[in-house]
Amino acid sequence: MTASYDLKGKTALVTGGASGIGLATVEMLAANGCKVAINYLAGDERGAAEVARLRAIGRDVIAAPGNVADAVDCKRMVEQAVADLGRLDYLVNNAGTPGTKTTIAPNEFDRLTEELWDTVLQVNLLGVFRCTKAAAPALRAAGGAVVSVASIAGLNHAGSSMAYGATKAGVVSLTKNLARGLAPEVRVNAVAPGAVDSTWMIEWTEEQRRGSIDKALLKRRCTTADLAEVMVFLLAGAAMVTGQTIVVDGGLTLN
Repeated sequence: MTASYDLKGKTALVTGGASGIGLATVEMLAANGCKVAINYLAGDERGAAEVARLRAIGRDVIAAPGNVADAVDCKRMVEQAVADLGRLDYLVNNAGTPGTKTTIAPNEFDRLTEELWDTVLQVNLLGVFRCTKAAAPALRAAGGAVVSVASIAGLNHAGSSMAYGATKAGVVSLTKNLARGLAPEVRVNAVAPGAVDSTWMIEWTEEQRRGSIDKALLKRRCTTADLAEVMVFLLAGAAMVTGQTIVVDGGLTLN
């Protein structure tokens, strides 16, 4: 059973909130009474569509288009979202990219281009720092919380590429230092998903999907709701938890 929280009067900004884990988190926060700003790339038609759909069922959501990979636009987006929300209690750093549609093995150096490295670093790692830095004054004022999305790829798992894994390992380290930097007013944590059934950009083969189920102790892949449940707990509960990265993988990395 998913825990419920009374989040009336609370506000949140969720980056990459138009699909996947981000959208599931938006839905769970909004269902509990939170007003949520949904961030998405300005050209992504899913963003406006999801805002309209959620408003139609009575959820209090607003649009926050912007690019976390662009330093200037990221700062503008966060500041505008805070102004539109009126305050900021929760920040979810979910926006991310693998930079590739197929997995890149650790020995495939020729596929690890400078462009790929730049893309994943700007979105997955610098985007987390930029959003948190821009949101820090509002989060401090509200006594808020931050949750970022890392990955088991940042915790001794190959993932989609070594570039992606390096950025997610960076999120784990950044989470600890942001927790130090924003304490005591703001708690900062992360989740590290394992194999997730979502609209992710990697084209996993059926063999890879089956393998992630067989190797998981709980014998299934995570759903986006599984991740959202833990993220909302870290935001709205977990009053003495900060600087931690919680693995949500059904025991995949234990086997």
